[in-house]
Amino acid sequence: MADANAGAETATAAGPAEEELAGAGLRLEVDGAVATVTLNRPERRNAMTFATWRGLAAIGRSLPEGVRVVVLRGAGPSFSAGIDLSMFSGGGEGFADGSDAAATDRFIAELQEGYTWLRRPDIVTVAAVHGHVIGGGFQLALACDIRVAADDVKFCMKEPALGLVPDLTGTKPLVEIVGIGRALELCLTARTVQAEEAARLGLAEIVVPRDGLDAAVDGLVESLLAVNPGAAVATKRLLWEAAENTLEQQCAAERREQIGRLRELFGK
Repeated sequence: MADANAGAETATAAGPAEEELAGAGLRLEVDGAVATVTLNRPERRNAMTFATWRGLAAIGRSLPEGVRVVVLRGAGPSFSAGIDLSMFSGGGEGFADGSDAAATDRFIAELQEGYTWLRRPDIVTVAAVHGHVIGGGFQLALACDIRVAADDVKFCMKEPALGLVPDLTGTKPLVEIVGIGRALELCLTARTVQAEEAARLGLAEIVVPRDGLDAAVDGLVESLLAVNPGAAVATKRLLWEAAENTLEQQCAAERREQIGRLRELFGK
C-alpha cells in the first residue's frame, strides 16, 4: 500500500532510522492512524536487548501526531522470549553491577521509557501476543492497554528465577490485574500461564485461535478507530485515573472531562 509506505517513511524520518530500528530488532510501520511495532528477531524468539528497549523508547518519542492506535507484535513463533541471555555472558552491552546506585537508577529508568509511553492517553495500545511471552516480553504486553492472545500463548515472569526482579514497569499492572497474592505466586514460581488461564485471570482480554490472531486484532483496531478521537482520549484518561482517585475525585474528573467534550462538540 502506497499510503502505508509513505507513512512509514515519514515516521522514520522524524524518529529513529529504519536501519537503527533493524539493529535493535524492531520494525515500525505507520498506516494513517495505526502504528505497528514488530519485535523482529525471530531467530532469537525476539529476545530483547538494551538496544531493543532504547529503540522502543525512541519510537514513543517520535510517534507521528495522527497515530491513535499502536499495535505491538512479534515476528516468528513467539512474541518475545524475554531478555537476551547472551547479555549475561558478555555477548551484549553487559549489566551494571549496582555499585553506583545513582548511575544504575538512571540506566534502568532509560530502559523503562521504552514501556511507559505505551500508557499515554492520546493512544490506545494493543499487544497481539502468541507463543512465548516471557519476562520483558510479558512486561511489554502488560504495558499495553489491551492484550489479544493466540491460544498458543505462554506467559511467564521469569526474572526472579534469574536472580532479578521485574523492573520494566510490569509489577504495577500485574498486581492491578490479578491481585497481590496471584502476582506473588506467578512471579515467585516463574510458572507458565497458558491461554485459558490468562483469559480467566484477565491477562488477556481476547483469546483466539492462532490463525485468527491477525483478523481479531484488525477487527479490534477498526472498532477503536470508529470511536470519536477526543472521547477516546478523555475516557482513557478517566479510566487510568480511576484506581487512584476517591469516588469524589473521580466524579469531579468525570465532570471536568465531560465539560471539555461538550465544549468541543457544541463549540462553547
